[in-house]
Amino acid sequence: MQPPGPQQPPLYAPSNGDFTFVSSAEAEDLSGSIASPDVKLNLGVGEGGGGGGEFIKESTATTFLRQRGYGWLLEVEDDDPEDNKPLLEELDIDLKDIYYKIRCVLMPMPSLGFNRQVVRDNPDFWGPLAVVLFFSMVSLYGQFKVVSWIITIWIFGSLTIFLLARVLGGEVAYGQVLGVIGYSLLPLIVIAPVLLVVGSFEVVSTLIKLFGVFWAAYSAASLLVGEEFKTKKPLLIYPIFLLYIYFLSLYTGV
Repeated sequence: MQPPGPQQPPLYAPSNGDFTFVSSAEAEDLSGSIASPDVKLNLGVGEGGGGGGEFIKESTATTFLRQRGYGWLLEVEDDDPEDNKPLLEELDIDLKDIYYKIRCVLMPMPSLGFNRQVVRDNPDFWGPLAVVLFFSMVSLYGQFKVVSWIITIWIFGSLTIFLLARVLGGEVAYGQVLGVIGYSLLPLIVIAPVLLVVGSFEVVSTLIKLFGVFWAAYSAASLLVGEEFKTKKPLLIYPIFLLYIYFLSLYTGV
């Protein structure tokens, strides 16, 4: 008789429930790992309790809501960084830009090197509105009933200039006209305290008024009346000049 050869592993492995039995030869080729489950225990440790784990004490109402499937009511959304903007940024108010535009209007001479076209090409609303409101406050020696009237003249006077400019072939937006007309009230604000001092001198007062109106009209016209108007410039400069005469009359009460 020949001695028996090495035994071959069985072609199948019997199973018993959730466990599978394999031979020792097959076990050498098996590999793997067992991941520990991510389980957090809530042991009900109150504030000041010891231990390094993460233990949270929930109230009876909180536990009741979670058990009934209403835990989503207790969820807190993370704050959106965009909701924490400063108030000026939220209102789109750039104080540096407004200050630069004020300097461009008060010093309209090209030789000073200011980029004055920014007043027209980058219009804003809050700067002109602040200038118009401030002019309203100083007009008629603090009679606040004139505030609404000056704002109305600013809005509809700018609308008239805008419509006339478009009829004459100018490429300008209403927002641009509104900003330029509003900012150009600054010269009238500058001469206001001077008129209080020299008001008793009629000749000097008249000259200062004319100087203020020409200053304001020149600042506005140099920004609104471009080369596209060619020979039609007087048709737009004249109503701008009349508009600032009317603004000055609201201040002086004439």
